[in-house]
Amino acid sequence: MNFEAKGIITAMVTPLTADYKIHEKGLRKLVNYMIDGGVHGLFVVGTSGEFYGFSPEQRRDAFQICIDEAKGRVPVYAGVNGITTAEAVGYAQMAEEAGADAISVLTPMFISVTQAELYQHYADIAASTKLPMLLYNNVGKTNVNIGVDTVVKLSKIKNIVGVKDSSGDFTLTSEYIRNTYQAEKPFYVLSGRDTLIHACLCYGGHGAITACANIAPRLMADIYDKYVSGDVAGSLEAQYRIAPVRMAFNLGSFPTILKESLELLGIDAGPCFAPVGPMSIESKELLKKALIQAGVLN
Repeated sequence: MNFEAKGIITAMVTPLTADYKIHEKGLRKLVNYMIDGGVHGLFVVGTSGEFYGFSPEQRRDAFQICIDEAKGRVPVYAGVNGITTAEAVGYAQMAEEAGADAISVLTPMFISVTQAELYQHYADIAASTKLPMLLYNNVGKTNVNIGVDTVVKLSKIKNIVGVKDSSGDFTLTSEYIRNTYQAEKPFYVLSGRDTLIHACLCYGGHGAITACANIAPRLMADIYDKYVSGDVAGSLEAQYRIAPVRMAFNLGSFPTILKESLELLGIDAGPCFAPVGPMSIESKELLKKALIQAGVLN
């Protein structure tokens, strides 16, 4: 399998109407904003995309809209998260039918599983589809961590091509890299923590799936593009510039920070699924200052 999971991949928000339907025009506009900004891929209906709020039919619609609008310019990664293996398998097959380029699978949430059960979960999903597949580790959201040994075992499966690590534990990220670096087939380790992208690249990682790219696609793409072109200092400068925006994520319930940032930039992303509400006036002012500090907003 020759698929390369690398670069800056936007963990896209899903624009919604006031009654929580997919805002198709807004979603298509956002796809083009990302691609015009230089990102290397789109990750749709993931955590930033509020996957938990959508019916199966709405997920399919979101996949199809993004795939149609991207028109092959960058790969589209479909989020196929589910609590049970059967649920994730169903979404994986849906993504394949829709024409996605790859899938990403979050660890099961709510339930606690052993590493052996987690291995089988991912192996069964991979066996259900021909698509390249990314593991998605986000222990802060699911309370389930993918151990290094489990990642190494899973990396041997033909269509499991990489892992996104949103743990924020760089020792864990670096161990994923170190233990798969000389694997029999390429295995791509991507940062899921926006403040650690440059560090991940320096350690031998391959890029990031990043929420901040919704807000500043060109700036986020610079972290990767400058690094691989040899401008390590320029990459680090871009990483430093985005830090105030990432630090502002605690000003509201996730992912409202992303949608309110887009609103400040003149892009209508609509509300988040209730109970997540809008930011306070005070918090929005602090967000605005962070965007100005990063050079994203004039």
